[in-house]
Amino acid sequence: MQQPSARRVSGSLFGLAFGDALGADTEFLTVQEILRTYPPRGPLEPRGNPARVTDDTQMALAVGEALLQAERPYTSSTLEAPLRQTFLDWYRSPENNRAPGITCMNACRQLERGMPWHEATNINSKGCGANMRVAPVALLPAGNDGVTEQTRAAIAQFQAALTHGHPTGLAASDLTVATIVDLLNGGDPADLPQRLRSYALRQSTIYHADWLGPLWQRSHVAASPEGFIAYGWDECLAVLDRLDVALQKRDRESDPCLATGAGWIAEEAFATGLLCFLLYPDDPQAAIRRAAVSSGDSDSIACLTGAFVGAYHGLAAWPGDWIERIEYRDRLTTRAFQFSAQRGAGVSLPGPGASPVSFPPSRAACGGAQKRRKKVFAGTPRTPAKGCRPLHSC
Repeated sequence: MQQPSARRVSGSLFGLAFGDALGADTEFLTVQEILRTYPPRGPLEPRGNPARVTDDTQMALAVGEALLQAERPYTSSTLEAPLRQTFLDWYRSPENNRAPGITCMNACRQLERGMPWHEATNINSKGCGANMRVAPVALLPAGNDGVTEQTRAAIAQFQAALTHGHPTGLAASDLTVATIVDLLNGGDPADLPQRLRSYALRQSTIYHADWLGPLWQRSHVAASPEGFIAYGWDECLAVLDRLDVALQKRDRESDPCLATGAGWIAEEAFATGLLCFLLYPDDPQAAIRRAAVSSGDSDSIACLTGAFVGAYHGLAAWPGDWIERIEYRDRLTTRAFQFSAQRGAGVSLPGPGASPVSFPPSRAACGGAQKRRKKVFAGTPRTPAKGCRPLHSC
């Protein structure tokens, strides 16, 4: 199979940010409320300059930067410290004011206290925070630094496990990466669900013990590590069944969440994001607009749709104006260069060259929200400052 082009790598990274930004204004709204706010058919493009993203893009960048910083070959010991550090950099950032998921925040609080990751994670959570951020794992080229299909699978599950310990969160993250890899390599969308089902069945009893260690012992879903991970893959296979039914109907007008789920949990975010892509496989902007006009976790659904669309169509899928305006453009550009360089390829983008940067000081409208963070963690979710969205459970 051919190596994915640099344009597809950058298309996927920018696509996830565009979907995230488009869905950021529609999350927590019903479809009717979205259409009233953005007549006649919902938002057409990311709003603002910069077009603001949410924690989905921020955490995807954190995963990507950990992968690039880690020593090779990848193992749980070489990757844990970089992942822990980039997650904590995000957690402490003044720009972490975009309705971050409670599960991610609570796990990061435990990681900050120095707890082992398998104790810090929420073993009962399969929220979409597990896989909304996983796309950079798919950009690791097979054959470099010992990376294989199984390595990517293990890394996808491991990055999820630091915050979301439920086996379905692990399996859905793995399946999300497999989808992006397939599309990066030019896989035909028409029979993509069939290939994903075959992949899920191959992986269904593989517990990556060298990476996940004793995690399975904290769960009550199964009496063995193989049974633990099989539980997650069974739920992913069930949502692929729902996807098959939805694709037979090919209903572009109804809320996609009615077919494959609202996306607050990982397997539904994956399936609904993929459904929106497969409803519009040759119309990238229509795909992420459909994802954003949904009643569930719209930014995470559209984020995944954008990653799928960009992996298949490349950077040409996206308007140059969007590329210029998207928040974290420099970081996205730099990471695209770095992941492409691992394949001996480069990518050219409009505008000046970018340089690596970290989370910048906040320019958001949520002025004092971060000063109140300790109160948030002490008990109930906060009432957001003007312009902010509430915390959610992912």
